[in-house]
This record gives sequence, structure tokens and C-alpha cells, in this order.
Amino acid sequence: MKIVTCYKWVLDDADIRVNESTRELDLEKSKAQINDYDQIGLEVGVQLKAATGADLVGISCGVNCAVSSKDALARGMDAVYTLDHSDLAGADSAATSKTLAAMIKHLDTVDIVICSEGSSDEYAQQVGPRIAALLGFNCITYASRVQMQGDVLKVERKLDDGVEVIEVNTPVVISIAPDIGEAPIPGVKQILGAKKKPSTALTLEDIGISADTLKPQLVVSSVKAPVVSRKAQRMNPEGVDISVAASDLVKQLRVDGVL
Repeated sequence: MKIVTCYKWVLDDADIRVNESTRELDLEKSKAQINDYDQIGLEVGVQLKAATGADLVGISCGVNCAVSSKDALARGMDAVYTLDHSDLAGADSAATSKTLAAMIKHLDTVDIVICSEGSSDEYAQQVGPRIAALLGFNCITYASRVQMQGDVLKVERKLDDGVEVIEVNTPVVISIAPDIGEAPIPGVKQILGAKKKPSTALTLEDIGISADTLKPQLVVSSVKAPVVSRKAQRMNPEGVDISVAASDLVKQLRVDGVL
């Protein structure tokens, strides 16, 4: 059995600052990392590998994503395949899905593809289902628990009114919900062991697609932080009696449409 886990190399949102005058994002000091949600997806792949003995492969496409290989390998991947291309800087879900699907086809027989439900930078929730459609695989989204039982994959999905349990045959694409668990931080042994594992940089020619495939259908013209304004109004200036202040507060809330 072969399991493929897709992950995205993104900027750490903890390092992103906002220019107060323009509301534009200041990315100068931001460092890249594996998307937080994909870290959880990688761990789900590790757990399935432990239960089944499957080969576990990580794949990623984007700009400068080849440097992510060491981290992905330290998180339990047996091998990693990356595809760097400058045109992927503006890739939307469609272009990303086509590229990842072509990379998966390049790996020959794949039984399970794991994606996170969304990425921390966009959270479009489209890549998993799109990959499944392109490959002709079964698809399950928002998985909160995944178990292999013989040749059948048992998946739980938390819904508003209960838990849905699905049994599905492979090949299948699974999108992992963020609350499925936590991703452990690799230890020194895992980090050192990653150096001995293979990582392969692929090209568009290797996976049989052209640069036209990377052209986005959705173009983001700008990204700006929202304007946050708070109404600060004192209801008891100069020591007004608390009962009067409370009455004035109720009146103001009614005027504002809160009550």
C-alpha cells in the first residue's frame, strides 16, 4: 500500500505584520513553514503507516518548497517529492490541484491521498475534492478519525447533529479536519534521520504538464488587513450614579440596535 500526504509550504502567520497606514501585509520578517493543518495531515499519514506498514510519501508544489523536504521527512515521511515553479506563486486551488494530481500519477499506484481541510493562508477547502475528481478516486471530506480495517478505510466525520461513519474502498482522497489531533514536534533523532531519506525535485516535464496548467482562474489583486474600530463610550462620567449609568446604557444599546 502507498499513502501520499499533500502539504503546503506557507509563511508563518505569527510573523506577519500589518502596515498601519496602508493595511497591507508586511512579510519581510516572515519565515516559511509547513502549513499548520498539513502538519496534522502528515501525522495522520504516519499513524496509518504504523497500522498498515504502507509506504508514506509527502508531496508539495509551490515556490521554494524544496527546502520543506527536511521538515517533512523529519515528521515521518519515507520520501518526499517537490515541484518548484515561479508560476505557482499565484496558483489558485485549480492550478494547485492539477499539479498535485499529476505528481500523484507520476508515483504510479497510490491507495490513499491525505490532504488537510484547508491551508492556513487561504483555507479554500477545494484541493482535496479537486484532486479526487481529477484522479477518479473516492473522496471523503472533514474526517475527524481515520482507521484501516482490512481492505476498507473507516472514517468518522463530525457533523452538527452527530457523527457520520463511512466505510470506503481505496483509492480514496481524505481531507482531514483540524480537530482530528495535534502534530508532534520532531525530535533530534527524527531530524537527524531525515538526512538519510530521499527527497526528489520534480519538473513539469517529469509529471507531463505544461506551464499553461499553472495559470490561475482566480487572481488575487491585493490582500489587506480588516479595519477594526471599537466604540468606547463611558456611561458613568464624573461619578454618575450606577443606576443612572445602567439606564443610560440600556437606552444607548437600544439606539444602536443591540437590544
